[in-house]
Amino acid sequence: SEYRAMAQTATEIMWVRGMLEGLGIQVELSIKMRCDNKASTYIANNPVFHKHTKHIEVDCHYIRDLVQAGIISTECVASEDQPEDIFTKALPISSFMKCCSKLSMIDIYAPA
Repeated sequence: SEYRAMAQTATEIMWVRGMLEGLGIQVELSIKMRCDNKASTYIANNPVFHKHTKHIEVDCHYIRDLVQAGIISTECVASEDQPEDIFTKALPISSFMKCCSKLSMIDIYAPA
């Protein structure tokens, strides 16, 4: 499912890139796509298919082609460094506050 999500994200990156180019804005840099699954980032960058990747072969080709063309680059990110966890997990207060700070969230009810 991580790899499928990467393929969907790559599709959206290409759509946004096409929109920008349609507006006359050239995107020169490789767009970083981050994932917390090391296996998925390895498969995206490794030209050798494994027997466990047959069910995602189309996605593999698509992402790998974009990586080899320099359009996107994949990068592994640690789970604890993902601010979206605030929306998907029950976090300890320290992790919750760290995520709030990363998202620039403030307490509107805090005394002034």
